[in-house]
Amino acid sequence: MERRVVLTKTYKKWGWAAGVLALAIVLWSFNDDLFQISKNLDVFASVYKEINVNYVDEVVPAKLVKTGVDAMLDGLDPYTEFVPESEIEDYKLKYVSTQYGGIGAGIFAKDKKVIISEVDEGFPAQKADIRPGDELLKINDIDLAGKNSDQVSTLLKGTKGAAIKLLIKRDKVAEPIEKDLIRDEIQQPNVSYYGMVANNMGYIKLDKFLENSGQEVTDALIALKKNNPNGIILDLRSNGGGILQEAVKIVNLFVPKGVLVVKQIGKGKDKNYVYHTENTPVEPDLPLVVLVNSHSASASEIVAGSLQDLDRAVIIGQRSYGKGLVQQTFNLPYNSLVKITIAKYYTPSGRCIQSLDYTNRKADGTVDRVADSVMHEFKTKAGRSVYDHGAIFPDVFVKQEHFANITQVLVNKLLVFDYATQYRNTHPKIPDAKSFTLTDADYADFVKFLSTQNYTYSNKSEKVLADLKTEADKDKEFAAIKNEYEALKAKLAATKGDDLQQHKDEIKQILENEIVSRYYFEKGRYECNFKYDKEMAQAVKLMQDKNEVASILKGDGQYKVIGKPGPAMAALKAEEKTDEN
Repeated sequence: MERRVVLTKTYKKWGWAAGVLALAIVLWSFNDDLFQISKNLDVFASVYKEINVNYVDEVVPAKLVKTGVDAMLDGLDPYTEFVPESEIEDYKLKYVSTQYGGIGAGIFAKDKKVIISEVDEGFPAQKADIRPGDELLKINDIDLAGKNSDQVSTLLKGTKGAAIKLLIKRDKVAEPIEKDLIRDEIQQPNVSYYGMVANNMGYIKLDKFLENSGQEVTDALIALKKNNPNGIILDLRSNGGGILQEAVKIVNLFVPKGVLVVKQIGKGKDKNYVYHTENTPVEPDLPLVVLVNSHSASASEIVAGSLQDLDRAVIIGQRSYGKGLVQQTFNLPYNSLVKITIAKYYTPSGRCIQSLDYTNRKADGTVDRVADSVMHEFKTKAGRSVYDHGAIFPDVFVKQEHFANITQVLVNKLLVFDYATQYRNTHPKIPDAKSFTLTDADYADFVKFLSTQNYTYSNKSEKVLADLKTEADKDKEFAAIKNEYEALKAKLAATKGDDLQQHKDEIKQILENEIVSRYYFEKGRYECNFKYDKEMAQAVKLMQDKNEVASILKGDGQYKVIGKPGPAMAALKAEEKTDEN
């Protein structure tokens, strides 16, 4: 017994010693961390002071600090950012709420002119018959010559109810037109469109997850249910995300109360949080499709990933962006703030869909996707296989179609925009958006219009040929192939002359979309484009076959495994790289 007592006392002594040592190490580490922080802040402040005092040219202190902070944050991820006081309002419009006082019109600069780019239905600009293509000359008698888009945008915004006077110039109208408007509260909706589409399917287009997006989707869904739809299509294509809690509310519309939607896990326990559905669903049973593409990110991926993991929706489209990070804003002195990535989120199966590895940057600072070798398999509720770090891979993949170079040039050089302006000014009315089609005579008129415009472009074949010449010149071998090069160059030029006819269908699609928007605004764009939308067509076709929907969600046959790393994913990555080029 004594031996046992002695040993116990000895262990107690060692335990106390180990505890004291551990505490000392913690305190030493803590103090060392504080010292390093204090030291580096002192160095930063000293450098800042010396530059302000001694640099040969004048410097702007606020700009100097922002540049330094931005450089510090740049090594983390693109979502961790510093927002100075001067940019707070723009930050709120981008990430929190799109509500402000204004006239409901967009602008852009062209040839040193300020042009109205779009007009929102129901707001002061539309009510005053201001049109896309109109040139803004003055705002409240302030001449806009030499002012940039940001300066003009600031002049357009102001207090709700305040008067604003515009002087505009319209094509084919001799004298400038004066417009008197009253600023209104402008709130761009998160749901830009909802309605019934082919085969009595309900369709909801959600553009962003800002304040009230959950309620907007709820309202749209309730309205659609009055039509007894055969299925629901939730379109999250090119939706870059927003507020995580809004994503949870939207998932809750389609799944029962008390279901796990997403977990966030950070460095400290105070950043960990589990989100469950809290309400009775509005529509737990109807067939549901979620549309995604490579620009669907963050909260969009939470919705798509959760509904996929819960086997509630069929995901159609292309692989999503792959942003599995959560940000939180922290207030800083002098009305500035910093937005910091505080956690990663995990869908119900347990996967994190973050696809870019910011912690292991290359020497040049670039970032790669997470390697296939470290991707893990997870199971959906029904036992389907899904994988982490690969974004959200759709259950039904639809290849992304890309417009030809000629089409992109016509859009980027604003030739489609200018023709639509001309068309609107010479056609007071057109048929409704869903039935409007550009006639062959209209297209011939567009080609005639282009003949008066100065635009040049190189197609892919010409770029490859130019690269060949560059390499041949380097190797001093061009003289040997010059004749063949010139002959091929001439042949390509002749072929390019047929581009307007060869790509007529897609150019007509873009033209119709732009023209319809001049009469029926953003809603018209959607309705006009439905007949060209391949992902939409796939969703409508699929939901007509309830057995096929059930087969996908159960994981029958080819649907048992979704986005497995290996040859299929390698082929997809190659395709994505080709598309980027």
